[in-house]
Amino acid sequence: MATEDEFSKLMRFSTRAIHVGQDPEAATGAVIVPIFATSTYAQESPGVHRGYEYSRSGNPTRTALETCLATLEQSERGLAFASGLAATTAVFASLLRSGDEVVAAADLYGGTYRLLEKVFKPWGIRTQYSDNLSPESFENLLSADTKMIWVESPTNPLLQIADISKIAEIAHHRNILLVVDNTFASPFLQKPILLGADLVVHSTTKYISGHSDVVGGAVIGRKELVDRIAFYQNAAGAVPGPFDAFLTLRGIKTLALRMERHSQNAMQLAEWLKTHPSLSKVYYPGLKDHPGHEIAKKQMIGFGGMISIQLISDQMVNNFLKRIRLFTLAESLGGVESLVCHPAKMTHASIPPEIRESRGIHNRLLRLSVGIEDIQDLIEDLSNALKSE
Repeated sequence: MATEDEFSKLMRFSTRAIHVGQDPEAATGAVIVPIFATSTYAQESPGVHRGYEYSRSGNPTRTALETCLATLEQSERGLAFASGLAATTAVFASLLRSGDEVVAAADLYGGTYRLLEKVFKPWGIRTQYSDNLSPESFENLLSADTKMIWVESPTNPLLQIADISKIAEIAHHRNILLVVDNTFASPFLQKPILLGADLVVHSTTKYISGHSDVVGGAVIGRKELVDRIAFYQNAAGAVPGPFDAFLTLRGIKTLALRMERHSQNAMQLAEWLKTHPSLSKVYYPGLKDHPGHEIAKKQMIGFGGMISIQLISDQMVNNFLKRIRLFTLAESLGGVESLVCHPAKMTHASIPPEIRESRGIHNRLLRLSVGIEDIQDLIEDLSNALKSE
């Protein structure tokens, strides 16, 4: 008979999302993992306990979430954090030292840029940015000091696609770690660990939770690496509370269903948007003319729910944001409701304007997080917002 671990590996994604780490609770038989609202745990004698001593170090609700996250990415260990940036901070702080160098894609989340430039650069950790996601571009930037390559795929907000397998080959040939922020894809659409990445980072606030009601983050990967990050997690303490872990687990149960609908809606919207006269460009990896379309097709099972659009004028942007109704103007993404974001003034405002604009993040760029509403309602909402008069 298969062991519990072997049995879980035989499960398909949707089944693992609902069951792994979430057996009925032993004392009462509760089908849903309880919220263990406790800060501390009784010990039989000093240092002798039942696996838990203090909830910064571990909590059963959080353990269930971390176990589930690891299986969704088909990796060895997962850690849950209080936010996506807390997870990112833990990776940099645990694995890098003064004098080390990171090579990152230029198109990346503004919060990650701020962390690298304003927090870790003063500590002596340098970052070089690749203007495109070609493996050759990353390879050309590597030096003897490079210890980590950091990529998003798809990227935020220009939806560029990295060939994770090829970049992993380059990294490992030089004994460099590859870390992939998989937030935009989610583990349902893409599994970077299976493509050669050493670590995966998520803002679980987004698609994994999926309901815009909790903030969280995760790091997932090989046990040897994640164990080092776990020390930092306990020492620094940026962990989610049990209610946050509970909400994230609840969201995970419908992740597969939601991602299918997000992707379906976004594909239809992108096809409709690409011929609209008020737009000069549509960024969506599902479109056949997207530069990364073939790579995305190879390493993803769907193209996700994120679209970015470039309007023809600043005035069109102002009109769009005044007229939109179903798409709420707000930061974040990945919830069941549709959102629109103005990256230059919102999520990427921490990047200096001249750098932002050189990377294509200008005032005419909007980012759409396509929800799971009825597609015709979304099309009608965008059609009204994009009227030229």
